Amino acid sequence: MSPKKIGIALLSAMLAVPLASQAQTRVIDIDTKAIAGRFDPAFNFSIGAGRANEGLRADWQQQLAQVKRDAGFKYIRMHGLLSDDMAVYRVDAQGKEQYNFQYVDALYDYLLSIGVKPFVELGFMPSQMVSGDKTVFWWRGNVTPPKDYAAWERLISALTEHFTERYGAREVASWYFEVWNEPNLDGFWAGSQDDYFKLYSHAARAIKRVGANYKVGGPATAGAAWIPEMIAYCASNAVPLDFVSTHTYGVNQGFLDEYGTTGTVLSKDGDAVSADVLRNRQQIAASAMPGLELHYTEWSSSYTPADPTHDSYHQATYILQKLKQVGGAAQSMSYWVFTDIFEEAGPRMEAFHGGFGLMNTQGIKKPAYFAYQFLNRLAPAALKNSDSQSFATTDKQGKVQLLLWDYTHTLPEGVNNQQYFIKDLPPRDKGQVAVTMRGLKAGNYQVTLSTVGYKRNDAFTAYIGMGSPKQLGKSQVAALASLASGKPDEQRTVRVGADGRFSMQLPLRENDVVLLELSAGKPAPRRTVH
Repeated sequence: MSPKKIGIALLSAMLAVPLASQAQTRVIDIDTKAIAGRFDPAFNFSIGAGRANEGLRADWQQQLAQVKRDAGFKYIRMHGLLSDDMAVYRVDAQGKEQYNFQYVDALYDYLLSIGVKPFVELGFMPSQMVSGDKTVFWWRGNVTPPKDYAAWERLISALTEHFTERYGAREVASWYFEVWNEPNLDGFWAGSQDDYFKLYSHAARAIKRVGANYKVGGPATAGAAWIPEMIAYCASNAVPLDFVSTHTYGVNQGFLDEYGTTGTVLSKDGDAVSADVLRNRQQIAASAMPGLELHYTEWSSSYTPADPTHDSYHQATYILQKLKQVGGAAQSMSYWVFTDIFEEAGPRMEAFHGGFGLMNTQGIKKPAYFAYQFLNRLAPAALKNSDSQSFATTDKQGKVQLLLWDYTHTLPEGVNNQQYFIKDLPPRDKGQVAVTMRGLKAGNYQVTLSTVGYKRNDAFTAYIGMGSPKQLGKSQVAALASLASGKPDEQRTVRVGADGRFSMQLPLRENDVVLLELSAGKPAPRRTVH
């Protein structure tokens, strides 16, 4: 269907699901002059990626450039910067340490060339520095403490000095250095909490010797853990700490399940994810370092890259709902991850397999992608808004935007994500949204409507309709990509009168997302009288 026909058919399509008797009218009333403050940028401060070596692939780089353009992510964090496939460290036959940063340079040069800064995760352990043979993932990241902490400190010092020489102290001072990943999980750290604190202190001191204003932090824990302990340790031992970081996911059971075999269950707790963030902020406020930045360097609905929630249209509203609930409690909420080019469990053989990414391996955009694209289109000034499932913004040119959604938890009791979200899941009707915008200048405006939901920018439901083939042909990839372009559904011109009011009724279904944009039209050309 052509874009024009889509626009014409939009409202009737939105009404295609029969009205339920219990459907209600939701009212959103916005005063376009009532500025609440800056629209919080935590949503696109950072994004995750699988491992550093994957960042040397052409398709990975192409996808990152695209998501940078559309969603505006400023930093990227990934595992495995120090693992053997990045070739950073070895000891020669004479026992002399050798450092090599050529692969790291190739990766970081590319990131900076497209305007993305590194959120540097320091891990895992180079094989010639390890104290044991315990590894994680298909690519065997070693998770044991160093056999010599002084050697670890020398490596971090050499790496930081190299960054400074190559990119300049001013640039590196804008980066973040995070020590390790999820040391509170046995799968990611073979040592104790005290061992981690020792690892951290050696790294932090090495970084600060090179640049006193360089930012270092941790503990990058799973499940919002160790924040009070981390702050207390650093405060008591005069160890540098510029930020704290941790992770959270919205499922009820298990961890480190790369294959999704346990059957994850999306939490029906309305405060899942956000409660962790708010609790951490309270813990920081009550600590010896109440002004610390809080960075969630991983978060999503599920911790396994084999969970179809990530592919489903439900994920777009899940993202928006959690970011709205978090508010300004964290300086960043780094979604895990931007692409399904992600090999913790090894290269995947299925086109859609529940991968973490905003895009699948072939670059097909998932509904989650558009949650971030729409957020990035919002203006810098937030408007006062009492509605709990929307953002309203404006800019100096008079553009007004309303990003609204319905988040409904639909997972039935006794059913897991892997059983449920692989199905075609038509939504129920949620009634009407009555939108009013007040305080506008009289004149012509262009109204633009963009949507995400069931069969709207929803490649996964179309993929299910194809029979969920494991492999996709070129024509199938093109067809699915064309259904998930993010282009507006409708654009038209309206006239705002002297009362300065614009009103519109929008039908809404479960887990729909609607971006309504109102842009002032150009004034009519002035006629010249001779």
